Amino acid sequence: MQTPPAVPELPSVPARVPDDVLQDLRRRLLAHRPVPLPPLPPGAAWDRGTDAAALAELVHHWAASYDWRVHEQRIRSWPWHLAHVETADARRTPVRAVHQRAAAPGATAVLLLHGWPDSVLRFERVLPLLARHHVVVPALPGFPFAAPVAGAGLSARQIAVVVAGLMADLGYARYVVSAGDVGCDVAEHLADLHPDRVSALHLTDVSQYHFLVQPPSDPSPAERDYLAHGHDWQAREGGYMHEQRTKPHTLAVGLGDSPAGLLAWLLEKLRSWTDCGGDVEAVFSRDELLTWVAAYWVSGCIGTSFTPYATGGDLPQRITPPAVFTVFPRDLVNAPEEFARRIFDVRSWHRERAGGHFAAWEQPQAYAAGVHEAVELAASASR
Repeated sequence: MQTPPAVPELPSVPARVPDDVLQDLRRRLLAHRPVPLPPLPPGAAWDRGTDAAALAELVHHWAASYDWRVHEQRIRSWPWHLAHVETADARRTPVRAVHQRAAAPGATAVLLLHGWPDSVLRFERVLPLLARHHVVVPALPGFPFAAPVAGAGLSARQIAVVVAGLMADLGYARYVVSAGDVGCDVAEHLADLHPDRVSALHLTDVSQYHFLVQPPSDPSPAERDYLAHGHDWQAREGGYMHEQRTKPHTLAVGLGDSPAGLLAWLLEKLRSWTDCGGDVEAVFSRDELLTWVAAYWVSGCIGTSFTPYATGGDLPQRITPPAVFTVFPRDLVNAPEEFARRIFDVRSWHRERAGGHFAAWEQPQAYAAGVHEAVELAASASR
C-alpha cells in the first residue's frame, strides 16, 4: 500500500500576515501610477470599467487609513478547524473552515459555500442568524484564508471531494448545503457524489454553465428569454469569465503584482453585482470592501481562485436532493423556475425584492430564512 506523503504542520487558524507583506503592500499602493484614460462623456464614469476617480480614492484610503490588523484579528478569532482529507490519489489535502457549533448537540449541520470574488467573509453577517444550527464555512481551496494546496488550485468537483471529507472529519453524516456562485457548482458536485449525505439544498442561483454548455433542446418561451438574456449578459459583462477560464495565468500576473490592479478588477464586480444603485459604499463600508480585496492580496491567491473557471463547465444533469431557491433581483443572470426544475428537485422558489450576487452579505435575513426552510425540508424528508 502506498504511504501518504507527510502532512505539513499547518495551524487551524489562518496565519497572521507577516509585517513585510503589509509593508510591501503599502509601498506598492503609494507607488501606484494612474493610467491616462481617454475622456468619457458626462455621467459615463463606470461605463468602461472601474471609475478612475473612485479607484484613486480607495487606493489612497488603503495606503493611508486602512488597517488590516484590525480585521485580521476579528477573522482569526472565529472558530476555525483544519482537516486533512485523503483523496483517491493517496494525497492528503488540507481544508480549513469556520465551524460554528450550536448549543444543541443534535442540531442540523449546515454547510455554506462561497464563490468568487469573495471568501468566507460572504457569510459574516448571516452567521449570527444561524446560531440554532451547526454551521461549517470552508475557505474553498485556492481562495482567501484556505490552507495551501499543491498545484494551481482545485476544480469545483475536486473541491466537492475535499469538502465532503471535511464534513466527515467533523462527524456530520448528513447536512444541508447552502451556496451561491462557484459555491453552487461545488454544491451540485457534492450532491451528485454524495446524495446520501446532502439532505437538502439552498441555492441563490443556477450555474450559468447549464445554459452555456448544456442548453435545453426544447426551451419554453420563458427559457428562450432566459437564454437570450444570458448570452447577451455574457457578451456585455462576461469578459472576466472568459479570460479567467481561458488565460488565467496571464491575468494572474498583473493582478498578483499590482494591488491597484487587483482592486480595480474586484471593485468593478463588487459594485456591479450588488444591489447598490451604483454606490458600492451603500453595501460595503470602505474598510469592509478593502478587507474583501486585501484578503486576496495578502494570501496571494487570485490566480488559484480562477481554477474553478479554468476547469468548469461539466456539471451534473440532474440533482436529486430537494432544493429551496432564494432568488435576488440584482444577481447576475437569474434562471426561471422551470429551467431550474430541469436540474433540481425544486420544492420552494422565492423571489426577493432586493439584493444581489452576495445575498448572504446584502440581505442576511432573507438568506437565513432560506437556509432555515431548507433545514425544515430536510427534517420533514427524514421523518
